[in-house]
Amino acid sequence: MKSALIVIDMQNSFLHPDGENYYPEAPAVVANVKRLIEAAAGSDVAIVHAADRHREEFEDFEQKRLPRHCVSGGFDAAYFDGFGPAGRRHEIEIVKRRFSAFFATELALFLNEQAIERVVLCGVKTNCCVRATAQDAFANGFEVCVVSDATNSNREHLARASLEDIERYMGRLATTQEAVEMLS
Repeated sequence: MKSALIVIDMQNSFLHPDGENYYPEAPAVVANVKRLIEAAAGSDVAIVHAADRHREEFEDFEQKRLPRHCVSGGFDAAYFDGFGPAGRRHEIEIVKRRFSAFFATELALFLNEQAIERVVLCGVKTNCCVRATAQDAFANGFEVCVVSDATNSNREHLARASLEDIERYMGRLATTQEAVEMLS
């Protein structure tokens, strides 16, 4: 089965101690997400870097629920050190303005054109952008795998509940090691 790795929001906003949405648990996923990227890059699996970015001078619907964040061109919107497109083969960036990497982006079109059947998801945050992306991947007909130890949240109880829902209704959970084997 042809797979793609979707790396969600590995940006300064969440991972850098000076980031506007930083939480102390966030950096715990860094090593595992890097392992997944290395495995995918070593086997020509498509790597999709999904980045949350918003326009500075324009209103955005998300701002009704969240403060202005990840403004394009700013420190917080930039990828955290070691993440983002790095000139590897089979690597793209998807800029998103909502939680899901699928909503109002070309992600489903791109994956279908590449004959991708399974998406392997990692990044931050489990109960928000990872979950929304998993749900939309399922709705778009992709087999969903979330790497449970390569995602986390500042709300542990919501992360656990989200992983339970994902496994029950949308796909499966895997460890980093299991996902590395899947991507290799």
